[in-house]
Amino acid sequence: MHFDILVEDQSGKKALDFLIPKIIGNGHTFTIHPYKGIGRIPKNLNINKDSAKRILLEQLPKLLRGYGKAYSKYSGEYKAAVIVVCDLDDKCLRKFRQELYSILDACKPKPETRFCIAIEEGEAWLLGDLQAVRTAYSKAKSNVLSAYVQDSICGTWEKLADAVYPGGSNHLRQQHWTTIGIEKSNWAEAIAPKMDVENNQSGSFCYFRDKLRELANSDN
Repeated sequence: MHFDILVEDQSGKKALDFLIPKIIGNGHTFTIHPYKGIGRIPKNLNINKDSAKRILLEQLPKLLRGYGKAYSKYSGEYKAAVIVVCDLDDKCLRKFRQELYSILDACKPKPETRFCIAIEEGEAWLLGDLQAVRTAYSKAKSNVLSAYVQDSICGTWEKLADAVYPGGSNHLRQQHWTTIGIEKSNWAEAIAPKMDVENNQSGSFCYFRDKLRELANSDN
């Protein structure tokens, strides 16, 4: 099985570069396609947005149509799936999933697709393994980590910053927005290699892990 994995930013790519081989092993292939933000689903799914901007949800209708056509050419010879990974942020999960499936339903043919949504943000998957956070950052603040409620809507990246970044999220917010992105990538690179994917406490991460494995095992 080949996986085309669409993520909304570089920090997501850096984490998944380490995590996906732990999940599916070496018998499959994958390509991670990072975008420059999540954006919004366009009201008109047939309008092609400027691809140079690389905003995930704006491009998603065009992307899924393209994968559907590409995969169909190799039917029976080439098994592949699209995995869309994005943050829930403050959206309603049920409504957001319905909107995503409306994009997929408009594709003819449909590519094999799974939507995996980090609740609330991608850092929730890192915080799903507090031991990995503590191993990566020996000076991480235990009181912050122990108070975190898994997959809660709480300002997730800020919680991780409060635990591991000097001065916490208040100090990091005062920096240029690019600095926040760099720090998120640093956290992903430091924590993800140390994560135990079998015992992650984030429900949204476990959903992602299990969907990948279901598809990988279907190739056997």
